[in-house]
Amino acid sequence: MIGLIDCNNFFVSCERVFMPALRQRPVVVLSNNDGCIVALSNEAKALGLKRGNPFFQVRELCERNGVAAFSGNHRLYGDMSGRVMATLGTMVSDMEIYSIDEAFLNLDFCRPDTLESFGRSIVARVRRNTGIPTSLGIAPTKTLAKIAALFAKKYPAYHAVCIIDSEEKRRKALRLTNIDDVWGIGRRLSRRMHSIGIHSALDLADRPKADIERLLNIVGERTWRELNGEPCITMNIVEPAKKQMCCSRSFAEDIYNLDRLSEAIAAFAGSLGRKLREQKSVALSMSVFIHTNSFRTDRPQYYGNAHFTLDEGTNDTIRLTEVAVDCLRRAYRKGYGIKKAGIHICEICPEVSVQQSLFAKEGERERRRRLMEVVDKINAGSAGYDKVHLARYSPVSSCVRNEFKSRLYSTRLDDAIKVNTPNNNPTPPDK
Repeated sequence: MIGLIDCNNFFVSCERVFMPALRQRPVVVLSNNDGCIVALSNEAKALGLKRGNPFFQVRELCERNGVAAFSGNHRLYGDMSGRVMATLGTMVSDMEIYSIDEAFLNLDFCRPDTLESFGRSIVARVRRNTGIPTSLGIAPTKTLAKIAALFAKKYPAYHAVCIIDSEEKRRKALRLTNIDDVWGIGRRLSRRMHSIGIHSALDLADRPKADIERLLNIVGERTWRELNGEPCITMNIVEPAKKQMCCSRSFAEDIYNLDRLSEAIAAFAGSLGRKLREQKSVALSMSVFIHTNSFRTDRPQYYGNAHFTLDEGTNDTIRLTEVAVDCLRRAYRKGYGIKKAGIHICEICPEVSVQQSLFAKEGERERRRRLMEVVDKINAGSAGYDKVHLARYSPVSSCVRNEFKSRLYSTRLDDAIKVNTPNNNPTPPDK
C-alpha cells in the first residue's frame, strides 16, 4: 500500500505554529511582491477569498473581516517542510518527497489490520514534532492515494486518515471525485474528458481500455490504470536531478538602472550556483531575460533576452555571475523600466561528466571548487544565509515588496520566540 501525506494549508499552518492566536482567524499568504493570494485558511475561504485573488482588490475586504495577511516567507516554509520530512523519515524507510508539503510513503511493511492505527500515529507524530496538521491517504496506487488524501482532508469523520482498501471503497471514492481533481489530469485533458462525457473519476475508470487507448494520451491511460488499482507510477525514493533551473523575481518598483539590475542578477546566479552544487550538477548554457510591466500600457514595453553557451560546464558562482551579467548587458535597453528579471539555466549535466576546456588554467577548476565548498559551508552554518557572497551581490529582498513578512522563527536566532520566565520577568502578573 502507498500513503500520501499532505500538510493542510501548509503556508498558513507554518505561520500559525509560531502565532497560535491565528488558529481560528482567517489567514492569507501572498505571492512575490505581495501581488496575489497563493494560500489561505479555511476561514478565509469561507469569506469568499480564493487563490489567485489580486491582493489590492481584496485588501479592504480582508481588513474589514480581520484577515491576517503575510508575505511569503519561503525560508521559514522550507525549514518547516524539512522538519516534517525528517519526522516522516523516522517512521517510514522508503519515502518520496513529492513537493514542499507532500510525500509518498511505502507502507508495504504494514499488516492490513494495522494500517489505520499506524497512519494515525504518523499524523499525530508530525503534529507533535512540528505543529503542522496533516492528512493521510492510503491506497494501492499513487493516484488513489491522492484521492484518499483529499477525502481525509475534506471530511472530519475520517480523523485525518482515509484508506481505500476494497473495491466498494474504491468505486465510492471515484464516484464522488470530480475528474478535474484527479492527479495527472491537467486543464487541457480535463476539458477534453468533459467533452466526451467523462465528468467523474469513476466515469474514466469504467471506460473500456480500447476507448482509453483511442481517446487519450499515455498520461490518460496511465491514470486510468491507476484508478483501477493497477500501480504503474513507481516510487522515486531518490529525487531525480533537475534538468533545467530558473530563478526570477518581479520587483516592487520598475528598475531603470543597469547596475541595480546587475546586483539582482548576481543574486539569482548565486542562488542557482548553490542549487547546482547541492545536486552535484553543472550548467552548460544560460539565458537571462528582462521585461517591463505589461499591465502599464501607458509606458513603453520591452522584452529582452540573451543566451550564452559555456565552453565548460560549471557550478561556480563567480563564473555563473560573469556570464549572467554579460547576458544582461546584451539584453538591456536604456530607457525602459524593468519590472521582472531572471536567469534560466537551459542545460544541466552531472559534474562528473564535464568536458574540460582545452584552454583552462591548470589547477584553477580545483581551486574554485574548494572555494565554493568553503562558501557553502559558511553559509549553511551559524553565520547565516548568504553571509558570504560576491561584492556585486544585492539581496533580492531589497527589490521586492514584503510588507507583511513574518520572522524567521526557526532559522534566525534573533527571530526566535522569547519566553518569559521568573528570571527575566521577576514581577508576576496580577491574578
